Amino acid sequence: MSQNPNKPSKAFWIVAVIGFIWNAMGVDGYINQAYQTERFKLMYTEAQLEVIYNIPSWVMAAFAIAVFSSVFACILLFFRKKLAKTFFLIGLIAVTIQTTYNLFINPGREWYETLEYSMLIIIPLFSVFLFWFSKKCADDGILT
Repeated sequence: MSQNPNKPSKAFWIVAVIGFIWNAMGVDGYINQAYQTERFKLMYTEAQLEVIYNIPSWVMAAFAIAVFSSVFACILLFFRKKLAKTFFLIGLIAVTIQTTYNLFINPGREWYETLEYSMLIIIPLFSVFLFWFSKKCADDGILT
């Protein structure tokens, strides 16, 4: 009995679930930052919070677009829809905008440590991977 070439593999589902969890954590981070929750405030000094609270609105918009479009893209992956690719691309563009700000413009980058620099590499790489993955799945007929 041959396997249906358009049937998603276990690896597909693993990537979709990991992508969803990763981006849901991004949504949580955005909500905590945007609403300045107590949990968020406890993570930073007053000086760091002052910088964070003054992040330009276009950067916060890019943050929101990145995480919400990517979560939606993961949901579309679960339903095996080609539209996932478009939403991953939107998320990738927004991640690029946000990362560019954080690397080159953000006055708070003087406080960056290993974790922050690691995330500035991991987030865009994972965003590129998810876009590539969705494109490959669409090209292979897994997404309809």
